[in-house]
Amino acid sequence: MTSHPQINFCTFAPEMSKHKNIFTRFLVWRMKNISNKNFILILSLIIGVLAGIAAVLIKNSVHYIRTLLTEHIAGEVGNFLYFLFPIVGIGLAVLFMNFIIKKKVGHGIPSVLYAIAKKGGKMEAHNLFSSIITTTFTVGFGGSVGLEGPTVATGAGIGSNVARVFHLNYKETVLLLGAASTAAMAAIFKAPITGVVYVLEIFMLDLTMSSLIALLLASSTAVLTSIFFLGKDVVYPVVIDYSLSFGEVPFFILIGILGGLFGLYYFKMYSGLSRIFDKIKSWGWRLIIAGSILGIMLFLFPSLYGEGYGPINMALNGDFSFIYNDSILIGANDTNFLLIIGILLLTIFLKVITMTLTFKAGGIGGVFAPTLFVGAVLGLTFGIAANHFLGTDLPVPVFALVGMAATISSVLHGPLTAIFLIAEITSGYGLFIPLMIVAAFSYFTIQLFEKYSIYTYQLARKGELMTRNKDQTALKMLDIKNHLECNFISTSMDETLGDLIPKIEKSTRNLFPVIDADKNFYGVVHLDDLREIMFKSELYNKVKVEDIMIVLKENSIVDISKDSMEDAVNKFVASKNYNLPVVKDGKYLGFVSRANTLTSYRKTIHGMMQEQ
Repeated sequence: MTSHPQINFCTFAPEMSKHKNIFTRFLVWRMKNISNKNFILILSLIIGVLAGIAAVLIKNSVHYIRTLLTEHIAGEVGNFLYFLFPIVGIGLAVLFMNFIIKKKVGHGIPSVLYAIAKKGGKMEAHNLFSSIITTTFTVGFGGSVGLEGPTVATGAGIGSNVARVFHLNYKETVLLLGAASTAAMAAIFKAPITGVVYVLEIFMLDLTMSSLIALLLASSTAVLTSIFFLGKDVVYPVVIDYSLSFGEVPFFILIGILGGLFGLYYFKMYSGLSRIFDKIKSWGWRLIIAGSILGIMLFLFPSLYGEGYGPINMALNGDFSFIYNDSILIGANDTNFLLIIGILLLTIFLKVITMTLTFKAGGIGGVFAPTLFVGAVLGLTFGIAANHFLGTDLPVPVFALVGMAATISSVLHGPLTAIFLIAEITSGYGLFIPLMIVAAFSYFTIQLFEKYSIYTYQLARKGELMTRNKDQTALKMLDIKNHLECNFISTSMDETLGDLIPKIEKSTRNLFPVIDADKNFYGVVHLDDLREIMFKSELYNKVKVEDIMIVLKENSIVDISKDSMEDAVNKFVASKNYNLPVVKDGKYLGFVSRANTLTSYRKTIHGMMQEQ
């Protein structure tokens, strides 16, 4: 027997390339002549350009298809095509994923957060283009989702794969992933500060000052790239010259609270509908059912078509006429104020439903634009209703803007992003105090009901959400499957002590899992429990394994289908065992050891703490 056995892991590392080439020599030269810190800054500039180009591609592709469909085809044929377009577009996106790349394309930010938390910042190469194509089909054909999440996911894919090519460590990989995401967000809105704040707030990155410089370089470069291709026009061309009035402060507080409550509705409706449609296992039936309901809603409410930038811009100018456009429910001559308010409120509530239906039908997009849409319409409705019923003189465009801040703060749990985005895209820096009031009250309200944002609740429920707690994050990054040890010799309950002795002589371990022919796990035999009888040959045929095995409690068994490495560590502590059996659906897979888990944890922490 050996006290320190040779570990036999169940998984194997991929083979390293044996061929040196020009690129390999470049890597060697770079290591000798350019410091990691400077090299990261250079890569941040390059990534900023690439992410900016990705943003331009997505925006232009969607704009081209939407213009072709809505102005040339639907304009000539009829409004009923609003029913058909989304099903066709989402269907093309689903077919592309299922039959061309044969990969699942994640929904923007959650997929990036998952890569950071569970995959060491690694994202597959298809992320360089898959979100661009699937989002173009989804949103261009009228899917009621946004472009920001997929653009950030594409940027993150660029950063991750650049890091992989240059063999960067975990901290450097996550930094480039963050820089690329910053660049993508900044390029969409031409808002460099917002891009940085968004990534720091939503991704919860723990960065040094030198790391922050990388984000700033990527963000500014991406904005310059976007301006080069798209010009200086901003997404929301509105300029606000506003001076705070103390009499309006209570209304800002109220719209903040309403934004927080609406964030709760947003979350509950999204999660509730998701659970319903997730029960439909066939992607074809999901496409038909969710897509048909979506088409009917877009036919009745054309303002919900696509990401909604047109209605948002109208709302920011105090114009609610978008509810008339191509609508069969209300005509332009209808001036019934209660009907107008009712349609506006219905539009707000239905936008969340159409967004969720787009996702559940199989479409790819983001939640940021729908959040801005409902916020702008909420603020618009609040402003005109207050002026009509209370006789106030509230600046309606201002309340449409702060309504956007309210929903960003509550739905995305991003109060700082809300403040800087609205201030930056409108040059409305006089709005800072109202924005701070609205964002704070909105965030406080949603926190009373919901701890996680719409980005993070699914990851948090699965225990896959990265936090600023380095210990928890390090454990979340460890995968039990990569720590399985398989050099344990098994036995079965109907074997005898005599059958077990030859296995003891061959084994380098002191544990023997008890399983049957189908690998169902029943317990373990400890070598220490056999020392008094293992040399008594007269017992070899009398004592069965069933008589000497130990049936383990639940806190001594790791179920790989539901337990994370953090759960395994807690079970090490609770059971005081050094090795825990790992099962899936009751079937034995191997063991995970305390010593090797601790070694991996220390290596992960060391990698996270490395400075550029």
